[in-house]
Amino acid sequence: MDILHLVDRLEELFNESRSIPFTHNVIVDEDRMLDIIDQMRVSIPDEIKKAQQLMVQKDRVIAQAKEESDRIIQLSKEKGDELINRESIVQAAQSRADQLIAQSRLEAEKTRQEADEYVLQVLSSLEIELDRVLNQVRNGVRALQSDHHKPD
Repeated sequence: MDILHLVDRLEELFNESRSIPFTHNVIVDEDRMLDIIDQMRVSIPDEIKKAQQLMVQKDRVIAQAKEESDRIIQLSKEKGDELINRESIVQAAQSRADQLIAQSRLEAEKTRQEADEYVLQVLSSLEIELDRVLNQVRNGVRALQSDHHKPD
């Protein structure tokens, strides 16, 4: 039986009791009072057992919550470390990519300059050769023209 219910019954018994005039005393039904007190004696150990069980259960729940909390904290630390490692890998990869891009640009510029120099060299040689051939053609045309205008 619930201890609070027994306390309520005891209070009810007190309220139903007859008061003795000009005093703070009341006449209480002794058998009912002793019956309630006996029930309280039986109920109190049960209430204490329930309270102890609740305390054990509370401690168990707190221990489980602490274990779960520790597990979550550990997982969070591991995830954080993983993210930090991943971030450093990404940064290293980005740095390497930047280096490769810069190196490729330098090599492309160098190749372009070398190609320009080669083309200029070839075109200059061709220009010289064409000038030489053009001079030969002009000389040939002049020679023919001068032969053609001579009286026979």
